[in-house]
Amino acid sequence: MILTLARGHYCPKEHQQHLELAAAQPKIAVAYTQIVTIATDDHHTLQEFRASVGAQWTFLSDVERTVQQDLDIEEYTDPENNPMIPHTLVLKPGLVVHSVYNGYWFWGRPSIADLWRDLRAATAEVRPDWDLSAPGLREAWDAGDWSKFHGYDRKAASGAPAS
Repeated sequence: MILTLARGHYCPKEHQQHLELAAAQPKIAVAYTQIVTIATDDHHTLQEFRASVGAQWTFLSDVERTVQQDLDIEEYTDPENNPMIPHTLVLKPGLVVHSVYNGYWFWGRPSIADLWRDLRAATAEVRPDWDLSAPGLREAWDAGDWSKFHGYDRKAASGAPAS
């Protein structure tokens, strides 16, 4: 998962980052990866933000600033908007943190290439079938042990034949 903790609709840096994520979203989705944005905007403003960048993922409103307070990421240099310091996190299954980017300055935010590298590394760590030439995988497949193969692991648990 890619999780963005965002300043909100008013920030042009957020718009640029989210436009880039929206452009890459079809590739991100085909790789079984989710994107979630949390911002301190109210629900209506946040939906305007989502629509303005063409995002097809979940945007969550945190007007009470629970995330900001729990993570101690108040952007104290902007008392007028009281946003959180923007961060982008790449999370592995189980919401395990793989990487964190601090986006207070725009260049601190990850590029799509940065996210691609992080997601590649995180996926390789959690998918036993990442490299189909790994020792034992072919033998496991041929023996009907699909527990190490993404998607087939659920079929193996249900007793359904591989397709």
